[in-house]
Amino acid sequence: MTTSEIPIDPSAAPPPDEVEDHLRELEFEPAALPDPDGPAPRTVVFDIGEVLVDETRVWSIWADLLGVSPLTFAAVLGAAISQGEDHHVVFPHLAPNIVWEEFLDEHERRLGGLQEQDLYPDVRPCLAELRSLGFEVALAGNQPAIRTAQLQQLDLPHDRLATSDELGIEKPDPEFFASVLRLVDAPEPSDVLYVGDRIDNDVTPAAAFGMRTCWLRRGPWGHLQEPDDDLDIDLVLEGLGELPLLLAEWRG
Repeated sequence: MTTSEIPIDPSAAPPPDEVEDHLRELEFEPAALPDPDGPAPRTVVFDIGEVLVDETRVWSIWADLLGVSPLTFAAVLGAAISQGEDHHVVFPHLAPNIVWEEFLDEHERRLGGLQEQDLYPDVRPCLAELRSLGFEVALAGNQPAIRTAQLQQLDLPHDRLATSDELGIEKPDPEFFASVLRLVDAPEPSDVLYVGDRIDNDVTPAAAFGMRTCWLRRGPWGHLQEPDDDLDIDLVLEGLGELPLLLAEWRG
């Protein structure tokens, strides 16, 4: 039986005091819950890039293929993010005579697929604890279809998994979030917490769709983007270690 086939019974979750003690034993650092309105979500959906996967190798390989240093690539990528541009503008900036799409196969060959070393260290314990607490866990982000098999091979604790290629739509299109809602079979958008690093692609469109949101401040977008003053974000975290305890406290 794979992780995506293991049934979840929310009623079987341990009492909150036992949860808190257990998480503290595992060195999950607690944080203050920002008192979000309404009941806690039952399903947690994670973006993939820079939430689960540290994309340092991905970008370093692109720098090498384009003939520039990782520092130069990172600087141009950061400038593009700061100016609100799509990250694909980096390629013509750095190598105007190269059609970067022609290098996709070579990039994937050098990458060798997603590997254990590419996962942030807080990912496995967070996903495992959420499932043990009775939360359904799904993984869904803007990724090529080839990433599905690679993520499954890593055997992350999860119940559902889909990439934008499989769904036929990319974030920030509202239909992506509608597809995610169907994927997890949630009655209402508010039953879902979407965890993402990007304000533009993750937090803003998920909130507009009616989902609860968690902004994870790591990776290039997580550090460079800032939300509008009127954007209501339920949770803002620097890492995933706090998330299980916060959701357990939210659920009460």
